[in-house]
Amino acid sequence: MFKVIKRLLLVVVILALASTAIVYGVLTLSLPALDGKGRSDAVTQPVKVARDTLGQAVITATTRHDAAYGLGYAHGQDRFFQMDLLRRNAAGELSELFGEAALGLDKKMRFHQLRKRSQAILKTLPKADKQLLRSYAQGVNEGLAQVGYPSFEYLLTGAEQKPWQSEDSLLVIFSMYLDLQSSTFERDQALIQIEQQYGAEMVSFLTQPSQYQAALDGSQLALLNNPIPELLSQPITAIKPITANLEVGSNNWAVTSNLTNTQAAMLSDDMHLSMAVPVIWYRAQLNYSLNNKPMQVTGVSLPGAPAIVVGTNNNVAWGFTNGYLDTADWIALNSDSKMWQVDEPIALPSGKVESYSLTLSEYGPVKYINEKPYALSWAAHQPYAVNIQLLQLEQAQTVDDALDIASGVGIPVQNLLVVDDQGNAAWKNMGGIPARTTPSELAVKEEDYSALWQQNEIDRPFIKNPENGRLWTGNSRVVSADDNVRFGNGGYALGARATQIRDRLFEKQRFNESDFYQLQLDNQARFLMPWHALLLEQLKKQPARYKDHINALENWQQCACPQSIGYTLVKTYRDELINILFSSIETTLNQRDGTLKYVKRDLEPAVWQLIKAQPTSWVNPQFTNWEQQLQGAFEQTLTQLTSRFGNNIQNWQWGKVNQLVIEHPFAKQMPILSKLLNMPTAPGFGDSYMPAVQKRSFGASQRFIVQPGHLNNAILTIPGGQSGHPLSEFYRAGFDEYVKGKHTPLLPQALMHQIEIAPMND
Repeated sequence: MFKVIKRLLLVVVILALASTAIVYGVLTLSLPALDGKGRSDAVTQPVKVARDTLGQAVITATTRHDAAYGLGYAHGQDRFFQMDLLRRNAAGELSELFGEAALGLDKKMRFHQLRKRSQAILKTLPKADKQLLRSYAQGVNEGLAQVGYPSFEYLLTGAEQKPWQSEDSLLVIFSMYLDLQSSTFERDQALIQIEQQYGAEMVSFLTQPSQYQAALDGSQLALLNNPIPELLSQPITAIKPITANLEVGSNNWAVTSNLTNTQAAMLSDDMHLSMAVPVIWYRAQLNYSLNNKPMQVTGVSLPGAPAIVVGTNNNVAWGFTNGYLDTADWIALNSDSKMWQVDEPIALPSGKVESYSLTLSEYGPVKYINEKPYALSWAAHQPYAVNIQLLQLEQAQTVDDALDIASGVGIPVQNLLVVDDQGNAAWKNMGGIPARTTPSELAVKEEDYSALWQQNEIDRPFIKNPENGRLWTGNSRVVSADDNVRFGNGGYALGARATQIRDRLFEKQRFNESDFYQLQLDNQARFLMPWHALLLEQLKKQPARYKDHINALENWQQCACPQSIGYTLVKTYRDELINILFSSIETTLNQRDGTLKYVKRDLEPAVWQLIKAQPTSWVNPQFTNWEQQLQGAFEQTLTQLTSRFGNNIQNWQWGKVNQLVIEHPFAKQMPILSKLLNMPTAPGFGDSYMPAVQKRSFGASQRFIVQPGHLNNAILTIPGGQSGHPLSEFYRAGFDEYVKGKHTPLLPQALMHQIEIAPMND
């Protein structure tokens, strides 16, 4: 019997090893060749595509068009599946890859008809831009063809690798609109529903200005001084958790030469996005000539687009945070409004086609909110939404050059911070802004619709070289209080993060790259200190019962530090009290496909107003008074933490609760591949409402610090490697430096590989 078992075990081991060998063998076939020579009719002079020790693509070409080909070639080799997902997601074409499971998402995206918009915009682009997109697309397709064997994602789905087209690069930019601005019109929808159910006073109460204001001119919006609206007829239901919308955004700040030792200005930029494998950004350096002058541009690119998104040409450096201006309005329609229907065919892998019927109007696509029709007017639907004028930043020699370029760039509106080697620093909104002058967070009457929606706003505020030498943005209001009336609130961040950045910048009179990096990693919990005080006061009423929790709170370190249990208690307590207070509103909105999710970031001042006033109508029916409600929030905190992490309070350390987990999309569906595909897990080291933004799969998608003219000290860290291939030497390159906060150089290091593509007729 023992021999039989032994033989069976041996067979199992052999089969497992054979299966592993087959998997690795198949994967090896799809590894791109990174050395060699080739030819193409898409280049005019030889193009070199080199990789350094991190896999950073170093493109050397004669012209910008040839450089676009080289960048496309590198993207096609390393990131084609990621690019394919971006274009398919924006176009509503994921069902062709993943079948009926993706139909719901595809229908949501088809609402915007972005494939048709990309095709229409492409026709209007200047001839030179069309040619550059063609060069890039041919580079992508020839880089992909060089790989020769489909990547494992296509083998698993059985899908076809479709060639890259010029319009697909515009779809990739549209994908950023979806990521960065969808919450703007989703928030407006929620506010419309709240107004219909609870009245305008409730909308004002829930969205009132906070004490956390960090506009660059120091202006303040007046705090609300109105009575708290009554919350009548709360149903006795289970407490409804309110999901927090990810604070998609970023930090950036800059100082002029008065605050550095180099006579150059300095910039910091870290963009906050959901993180997966591969990470969204791709390190690249472009070397080419323009008017017989050598150009070198280094930074991060977005696979699918031919631009360096954030970077430097050594004369200027630029970075972005999401602008959150009001770029969307819902137009209230009636039975007399002109509406019509179109069919959007959605392809499935089986060859079947699902037809999606979409209602349109002259103002935009139509959605029924509480059974009434509303048309969405959104900047992304306008002709000025997308172009490739971002490339012009590569040619800017001064801050003034960059400011001149800003208004015409077709991207989701961003806070552009730009610095130059002459010591100047400036801010301006870059990207598509509708020229209509009366933005609204609630529904707009049809008769009040402005034809200026079809025009891009050219007249924009800017600030250059402020007297204090400091600029900062963090997705909260940046414009003056007066300009805020003109440009509106598209879902600004609360402002606690921007306030902390601003205050940190005024703590020093001299800065270098290490100082800026330290600020990027600042996880001090200034925002939660009032909550800490509230919870500690609550628990000390029963010191014996909560002895261990009080000890954790008294030793919480005042930061989102990995070992802090007290931080976890405070953060969770705040969430649970918000759930209790607003549960009845959330339940009511859910009944009509609504949610407070997109308004949750606004609620902080309303919460504290309630805590201080303690109105009876805001006591959840599960409690008899405010004292029980505040106590109940902590009991709910203990219940939540215990159910998720067990009874051992040591497992409630913030580094474990908020562990950084960056996964490949396929690993979630096929856990057996997780060790091969995912990044290593790392202890949590940040949170919301502080400069070091970090969630389990969300946070700083890159950290960029630079002084133009002094690039040897410049920093660029990214939470993942260059290649999307799990067997590549560059699959995880750079991740360890990111989680350990090391100063990974911006500039390429020693080159390890090189492909040279010569013109076909050479």
